[in-house]
Amino acid sequence: MIIVGISALFHDSACAVVIDGRPVAAAHEERFTRRRYDRSMPINAFRACLMDAGIGIDDVDAVAYYENPVAKLSRQLWAGIPGKDTDPMLEFDYTAAGMPRLHGESLARLDAARPEREIRELLGYEGPIHTFTHHESHAASAFYCSGFGEAALFTADAVGEWTTTSYGHASAEGLRLLEEVRFPHSLGLFYSAITSYLGFAVNSDEYKVMALASAGKPRYADRMRQMLRNGPGGGFELDLTYFSFGTSDHMYTPAVAELLGAPPRVPESAIDSLHEDIASSLQVVLEEVLLDKIRHLHDLTGADSLALAGGVALNCVANSRLRREGPFRNVFVQPASGDSGGALGAALLCHHRLTGAYEPEPLRDARLGPRYDVRHVHDALVRAGVPHRDFRGDEPGLLRLTAELIAEGAVVGWYQGPMEFGPRALGARSIIADPRDGRMRDHINALVKKREGFRPFAPAVPEERCAEFFDWDTPAPFMLETAQVRRAPELPAITHVDGSARLQTVSSETDARFHGLLTEFGRLTGFPILLNTSFNMRGEPIVCDPADALACFIRCGIDVLVLDELLIRREDVPASWAIAEAAIPRHPPVSRSDSYTFF
Repeated sequence: MIIVGISALFHDSACAVVIDGRPVAAAHEERFTRRRYDRSMPINAFRACLMDAGIGIDDVDAVAYYENPVAKLSRQLWAGIPGKDTDPMLEFDYTAAGMPRLHGESLARLDAARPEREIRELLGYEGPIHTFTHHESHAASAFYCSGFGEAALFTADAVGEWTTTSYGHASAEGLRLLEEVRFPHSLGLFYSAITSYLGFAVNSDEYKVMALASAGKPRYADRMRQMLRNGPGGGFELDLTYFSFGTSDHMYTPAVAELLGAPPRVPESAIDSLHEDIASSLQVVLEEVLLDKIRHLHDLTGADSLALAGGVALNCVANSRLRREGPFRNVFVQPASGDSGGALGAALLCHHRLTGAYEPEPLRDARLGPRYDVRHVHDALVRAGVPHRDFRGDEPGLLRLTAELIAEGAVVGWYQGPMEFGPRALGARSIIADPRDGRMRDHINALVKKREGFRPFAPAVPEERCAEFFDWDTPAPFMLETAQVRRAPELPAITHVDGSARLQTVSSETDARFHGLLTEFGRLTGFPILLNTSFNMRGEPIVCDPADALACFIRCGIDVLVLDELLIRREDVPASWAIAEAAIPRHPPVSRSDSYTFF
């Protein structure tokens, strides 16, 4: 049975293909359109996934949509249509009586029939469509990829239709959500509101606040607990005195500044200890509530294993604490925990409900996206007379030279194999560098990624050697948890201010080439570890195809580009290429948002 899952029309649209209960293809629409967080119906991702799966549209047995459009519309209408300045994506004019009148894209987003209509008209699909709730799709994305025969389910995000947090249970008998917390009380909105207060973009920069928190002290935690009041069982409440959802141009009210005794940070302004301490306090309170809620979930279900999803599950610091201090023996976090992962979850849940079949099989590899042939790049380089090395048939030579260049201080754009699904680059579309060089973090942040200097970088390490360098003894293939660095002074580029690192372990069975590069670098230096960050510039999606990789290489400060078996050095790129590349029109970076978009 072939099921296609779709998430679309809110943010981070995606498509996934599941065949006989196994994920075989999944991709984000933004990677193809180059529009970050692209919300449109994923036409390009749909085509790519069908091609990767080796199927045609007539082979598809059902399409699974990741949320209930009618229930979502009811919440949007209940919340009220915001003013024009509240949501820059909404377009208004006004009637003679002064009533707001939506038009264009704005009106389309208040159309509950739109998802099915666009699946029919834009994707050309004529078969059955099954709809699942937003948090069912999140929960399913975690459970059916966990490999657990039975698990407790916990999902938390900003908001789905009405649900913001759900508690559930799943097994071969089925998946059920048992309890929920409803909008406007939301852990995700709580975190996003303070993200905005700290001068960062909502629904984009929450991970920056998580990183900033490690540098601060939680001296505002008691005040944060006034904003988010923990309750008995699975309940909690936001004190709405401090929040404004859908009725102003900020998610927080002036009462927050009064409570914290400080004005909101101006975006792009200096960050000081006050901001670090607010971030630290926010993180501590979030972790406290999460830990209390999963203890309740354990009491509710009696399960030994926990499956996590939803945007809040991308908080790797919190995930690590839940694993260390929580009551569950086993924990799995969905690598595509945000809305894109809903496409995969909806397809997996649809398969189980239609067939009744579930055979536990863990997701070991998140590289579910398309793979591209780079031969045309080689041909273009030859025609242009651009020096390069072609290592086809000589992978050991490629790994050896790449490791040597990194050890000499080169920053490498590393492009190989299928694209990752989810927000993390895991060695397929990565920028890699030497973790021993204390200057490397600032260099990449400033010249390559062009982003804030406090942002940490993750280490990739062979799975079998992880415990030598990190306080961690289980596989961590998806970069979703943190571990203390055992030899931090020798690994300054990947060690955060608190001595931790967001860890990725690499298995030779899953990704032999990247594992081989790590091993070769370890042979040269004694440290089989590489700094690993996503292959993109600030404000852009991760590169998708070889042309994206080549363009990013030309525009940013990467020293070497490895495209599968091809190796190109920066000094060999003609100056005319940079001039031509700079002249190509691009979508502008996504404008920052001070408020969560509910429409």
